[in-house]
Amino acid sequence: MDKKIEIIADRIVNAKKFIVFTGAGISTESGIPDYRSQGGIWDRYRPVYFDEFMTSREHRIKYWKEKMDFNQELEKAGPNKGHLAIAKLNEMGFVHTLITQNIDGLHQESGIPDDRIIELHGNTRRIRCMTCSATIPFEQAKKMIEAGDPAPECECGGFLKPDTISFGQSMPVQATRRAAELSSGCDLFMVVGSTLVVQPASLMPEYAKQGGAFLVIINLSETPCDKICDVLIQEKAGKILEEIVSSVEKNKNRPVS
Repeated sequence: MDKKIEIIADRIVNAKKFIVFTGAGISTESGIPDYRSQGGIWDRYRPVYFDEFMTSREHRIKYWKEKMDFNQELEKAGPNKGHLAIAKLNEMGFVHTLITQNIDGLHQESGIPDDRIIELHGNTRRIRCMTCSATIPFEQAKKMIEAGDPAPECECGGFLKPDTISFGQSMPVQATRRAAELSSGCDLFMVVGSTLVVQPASLMPEYAKQGGAFLVIINLSETPCDKICDVLIQEKAGKILEEIVSSVEKNKNRPVS
């Protein structure tokens, strides 16, 4: 394991364009349930599809009830060792871009600025009108619900919805295109806490590998890209990322012989 950590750290220090890609596995260590495992979000709720949200007030009420339940869990969560380790690497100047499937906003809370993050599936802390595209903070919509409106609407009459991608909803074109371009053009791509089964997000490490990048995967379970990666670590993200940061700090200060 120490050898793998050293290899990753050396690659980070010498990379020209280092991309970090995160999934739900990094946030489970903050107490946020993932989607697929037993007890996860999809195990407890049947997802409301986008067309159902747009055509049925009953489904919008159901959707918002689930989001309010999820927000209670999110309010208790904070960035964990994994988030903070990535933020440290960014602070040290090594991270070019963070691409995430997560919608919890914990990377921003850890200290990574918005302009360094591509959110492929949106952000639940931001609410968007489905008609005029105006955005408001989640807290504002929450106050509307607590005041007695179980399916809040915008001043323009449009439906308010967390700015996340629901089943049946189109992916954000610009964010997805930018993520693909950066993945294809990087020389180091590190996957953290993703099973890599949801497309098109799951294609990013393949784009990176096809472009000649060194591919690192840190995930508890198997992924479809395990056989093509250069370093595979099947452990919890927080502990491993902390060790990588420590090794990077030693590596970057090592005198050139």
